[in-house]
Amino acid sequence: MTGVTSSPAVAWLEKFQIPLYLAALAAGALIGIAAPASAPTFEHAINPVLIVLLYATFLAVPFEKIRASLRDSRFLASVVVLNFALVPVVVFLLTRFIADDQALLVGVLLVLLAPCIDYVIVFSGLAGAASERLLASAPLIMLLQMALLPVYLWLFVGSDLVEIVDIGPFVEAFVLLIVVPLTLAAITQAISRRHRAGVIVMDAMAAAMVPVMMLTLAVVVASQIEAVRTQWSSLIAVVPIFIGFLVVMAIVGLAVGRTASLDVPATRALIFSGATRNSLVVLPLALALPQTLALAAVVVVTQTLIELVGMVIYVRLIPRITPSSRPVSRT
Repeated sequence: MTGVTSSPAVAWLEKFQIPLYLAALAAGALIGIAAPASAPTFEHAINPVLIVLLYATFLAVPFEKIRASLRDSRFLASVVVLNFALVPVVVFLLTRFIADDQALLVGVLLVLLAPCIDYVIVFSGLAGAASERLLASAPLIMLLQMALLPVYLWLFVGSDLVEIVDIGPFVEAFVLLIVVPLTLAAITQAISRRHRAGVIVMDAMAAAMVPVMMLTLAVVVASQIEAVRTQWSSLIAVVPIFIGFLVVMAIVGLAVGRTASLDVPATRALIFSGATRNSLVVLPLALALPQTLALAAVVVVTQTLIELVGMVIYVRLIPRITPSSRPVSRT
């Protein structure tokens, strides 16, 4: 790496990244509320900024580590058990007091039963997690959620809603948010081993990580905040569920990591995997629901906003509950 990533400006950005992210969230909220007509424009910008963010993230991950992570059967098994056996139990218990409101229930189920495969990699990396293991597990997580989400909806709500689950948004998200930036990052890394231009690009993207993350947070919030504001009275019931989910999954993820005797970076990655949800992917599913369930889409948006704040907190909290100086206990 060249000196660009160690410049005073970049060092300042990295030192104050958490308050800067909170400022970006606040700025996005102010823009979205002040100019509600801009929401569709910001919504169209979500995937492009996510692609840039994930490209920058993947550039920092040596591809040898990704290949090694594919052989880590213990971590992969832990991710599957956490997301597809334990998370449904947690979600079922948390949603009992809204079970009579089908629109709220469907929205919560759609978003909380689908584990994240995109910006979880970014946030987990900021917390010192083994983000390359999450990247390696992304195809498996995506395939399992496509297959199991209809099953969970059938179990929790009934057979009438199973037909709403279309694999299209999942496939599109996987290609756009994982395959495209990952391929570009692999090409850039290969070029950097032979040409100075590749190194310059990698240094520039590393230096831009904090600003790009700030832009992503602001764009997502600006695109969704007005929809949440206008229906806040109907959505207040789901806020404790989403906050409670983040709290419970930090505890459950830590317990699974210790039970599986994972190292500290893998345990942190596991906690983030269990807590972050695929809201930007399931939103098109929610928007396709009948008008009687239209509130479900705004429920998904509400989860996105709460989770973004939660992830900023997680970046500081998770390293404290999984300190590197004290290895995860063995069983």
